[in-house]
Order: sequence, then C-alpha cells, then structure tokens
Amino acid sequence: MTEEDGLVRVLIADDQALVRAGFRALLDAQPGIAVVGEAKDGAEAARLAEALAPDVVLMDIRMPGVDGLEATRRITASARLAATRVVILTTFDLDEYVFEAIRVGASGFLVKDTEPVELVQAVRVVARGDALLSPGVTRRLIAEFAGQLRRPAPTVELDVLTDREREVVALVAAGLSNAEIGARLVVSPATAKTHVSRAMAKVGARDRAQLVVLAYETGLVRPRSG
Repeated sequence: MTEEDGLVRVLIADDQALVRAGFRALLDAQPGIAVVGEAKDGAEAARLAEALAPDVVLMDIRMPGVDGLEATRRITASARLAATRVVILTTFDLDEYVFEAIRVGASGFLVKDTEPVELVQAVRVVARGDALLSPGVTRRLIAEFAGQLRRPAPTVELDVLTDREREVVALVAAGLSNAEIGARLVVSPATAKTHVSRAMAKVGARDRAQLVVLAYETGLVRPRSG
C-alpha cells in the first residue's frame, strides 16, 4: 500500500477480457483502490507484477499457457515483491491448484461468484497484511489435499520453533484466531500475535495460510477423517 496516500494498487490477471473489465470497473469505483494493470495470462501477470509492484494481485488460477499457479510461484519468489499479496480467483473452492497456490505463497482465495462487496473487502484486508480467509476455510481446503502431497516436506523446518511456537502453529492450523489462541494459552491476543509472527519469520511463511500448510505437511496436525 502506498504510504503517502494509502492507495491500494491492484493488478488483475484473468484470461477473460469481460471478467477483467468487470473487476476493474468495480475496484476503480472504490475510494482508495486503483487498478494499475491487467494481464491475460500468467506470464504477463508475473512480468507486470515485477514492473508495477502492486499491493494485491487478483489471480485467476486457470489460464492458458502459464497458469495462475506458476505465476503465483514467480511472484512470491521475487524479493522485490515481498510485500505483494496474491489472491487466487477460482470457480470451485476445493481446488487442488488453489491448495498448491497457497502452499507457494498465495494469501488466500475467492470463488468467482463472490459478492462485489466481499471482493472489495478482501482487497482491503489483504493489502493491510491481515488474513483474508476464515482460518476454517483455509484449513478445510488444506486438509482436503494434504494427504495428496507428492512428497513430504522435511520436518527440520519445525526444529527452529520453540515448544510454545509449535503449540501456536498447531492452534493456527486448528482455525483459531489470535484472540482465541490467547484465551487458550492464557496470554493476551497481542502476545499470541507475536508468537504467530515469530513462527512465520522462522519458517519463512508469508502468512498464516502457509503456517497451516506447514502444520499439515510436517504432521504437526493431521486431517480429520470423515
């Protein structure tokens, strides 16, 4: 977000021109939000993101050529774009491509039939650096596909965490907010947030969604059966 004016700069990536036009019209009509670019495929999205450094990228997951997953991977791997947040747009909320996108650094996802007011709110929330999705939705998606990972992640990532930080990561994966984690551990929400932030920094997670992924990948928590 541009510090001097609080403007949220958005890049839209979708292979359908009408979809891009609709999102642009909606977002440009909102105070404090400006669409700074449009991309028709993932390759263009990655190039424009590098050039424009937007605050938020609305990324269609399924596009011809370079898809949204690969574009997300390129964006989240860029040091220049460390502050850029990717929101995946998908037709179905339980989509393995969405899971992989969250795994490589997307901040969350929205289904394409999301109400306009919810889309606008999502852009603002992500631009602030807050969690976009209810933890339960992210957890449900990740639990659905966690058992289908092509290869297990090395558990050494958890070795850098203190026992308390592991406990906090497990609670994040269970869908608890900072306030709920604080109540569970009998600490303040601010202290809980500090623990979450430190855990994210130690394991190199961009946001809470990636902490949830890590918790499942390493076996710290396991998908519920049934």
